Formats: sequence, C-alpha cells, structure tokens
Amino acid sequence: MTDGPRVGAAVDLGSNSVHLLIASIDGHRLRPLADESVFLGLGSAVDARAHLGRTARAELTAALARYADRARALGATHVTFLGTEPIRRAADAGHVVKEVGTGTGVPLHVLSHEEEAYLTVIGVTGGWPVEEETLVIDIGGGSSEFCVVGPDGTPRASGLRLGSGRLSSRWVSTDPPTPAAIEHMRAAADEVLRGAPDASPSSVVAVGGTASNLLKVTPGGVEDQALTRERISQVLDTLLSMPAADLTERYYINPKRGPLLPAGAVIVEALMRRYEVDSVRVSEAGIREGAVLAADHAGRAWRDHLATLAHGWRTADEGRVPTTS
Repeated sequence: MTDGPRVGAAVDLGSNSVHLLIASIDGHRLRPLADESVFLGLGSAVDARAHLGRTARAELTAALARYADRARALGATHVTFLGTEPIRRAADAGHVVKEVGTGTGVPLHVLSHEEEAYLTVIGVTGGWPVEEETLVIDIGGGSSEFCVVGPDGTPRASGLRLGSGRLSSRWVSTDPPTPAAIEHMRAAADEVLRGAPDASPSSVVAVGGTASNLLKVTPGGVEDQALTRERISQVLDTLLSMPAADLTERYYINPKRGPLLPAGAVIVEALMRRYEVDSVRVSEAGIREGAVLAADHAGRAWRDHLATLAHGWRTADEGRVPTTS
C-alpha cells in the first residue's frame, strides 16, 4: 500500500436508488469526496416485468459510466459496482452484467444476501473488531439484509424479501396512507420477520436510506442517530397527517422516497418488536463504505474474505479514530 490517503469508490444498485460513494482512505478513516444517488426504481421495474429490459439497462449503464468517470477523475484506484436485490431477481441479470462491464470498464458484482450483509457490517464497524453481539440490518426497497456478528463465531447473515417499496406497492393506495394500510403492513412485516435470524443482540443498527430519512422526521433523531419506539410512533403520526409532497418539502427528503417512508417506519417498528429492543441506532455508513474498505484492505479477492473481514481486522495499535458513520 502507498503512503498517505488513497481513494476508492463503490456504487450500490439498490431497489430504489443507485448510490455512489467516493472516499479517500487514510488509515482507518473514510473522508467522502462525493456522495450522490439517482432514483432509477430498479426494484419496481423487476416487479412489473421480471426483468429490466433494454431501455432500463441502457439508462443504468449510462448512470454507472458517469459514476465511474467521476470516480477516476477524483483519483479512485478501485471502483466497485454492487448488484443487490433487484439484480439478483432480474431475468436479464446476465445482460445487465455484460452491458455494464462493456459500457463502463468496471465489473458488476451481483452479491448474495450474505455478501451484502457482510459488507454492511464492515461499513458500520469500519473494520474494528466487534465487542458485543450486534445485529446490523440494511432496510432496502425490496429486501432487508441481516447480519448477526459478535466477538466469537462466524457472522450469520441472511436476507428477507421485506422492503419499503415492496410493502408500499402491496398495501398503500392513498396519499397519505390510511390507518388500515398501516395495520396491514404491520401484520405483513411481523409475518415476514418470523424468518429473521434468532438473536439477542446488545445493539441493533439500521442502515440505508429508509432509516436515515426517518431520522429527518424525528424530533431529536438527527442529533443522537436513534429511532425509539416513541419516536417511531411520532413519525407515523406525522406521515399520516400530510401528503408525501408536503412531507418531502418540509423535511428535505427526496420526493421519490417520501411515499415509501410509512412502510419504512412500520419495518423499524416491527424490528423492535421482533428483537425486543426499545431503540435502533441508525448508521449513515453501510454497504458502500464496507465495499471501499474491503477492496482497499483485501484487494481484488475481497469477496473471498468477507466473513473474516466482518469480524474486523484493525488493531488497538492503530488508535481508534471514528470512521464515517
């Protein structure tokens, strides 16, 4: 490795948005140089027709080419494209992988649920060893990834088809949602979460745009990065009191994400019931930060070492400096 900061980049192809992070890596500290996203609705496209199709693939490839060029211009020595739930399900995933590689010069890694969860843990911990049993949950649009990791044993990772977009498309037909729609989503979330990994975590951490945007609607949440049962109840009251357009303007939320927040609040609420906790910590760091760190530390073979990396590799000799979170 070279002396001084290095630059890495990662792009997460999620169900709702395609999100770029470019960051300098100085020891164990990530400093974002660019953090941006475009809402392409890949999950909805796959839901509607089981594949992306030629037009959507071309739009995706063009967006990724712009991101790759941006990363190279800022000095990135490695760029990692991460295909998540919508690409796993797409019938034309092979065409997506081929066209993205040809059009950008960057390979697209279609991740398993487990790989996605491991990268998220790495992003949350910044590579530091985990000192207590921790559950990290990435709440997406089409699915949620779970990883239980502790000081000992192999991290346990899995995924469930529970997401803000999926619940909304099934149960929400008005703006704002009706109380009956909220109850239907609660029942559906509780049912799916019966398949979540068994754990008694000391800490539950949520990542992803759903969790971070719920904080914006929560009095005090931005300051302490926590969603409590009381705060989620307050958030739901707010979300049911105004149309999504008013909500997004008032709280500075992406207009396309605003309609999904009621379902996101229901999912967080259900997680607290499932794991019998009173609060969930929200981390701004997640899969993209994990991918930048994993690729920087393990090189091109990062996918072969994810379970080990999820336990952490940093040592006390390095000095514990907080990572981006």
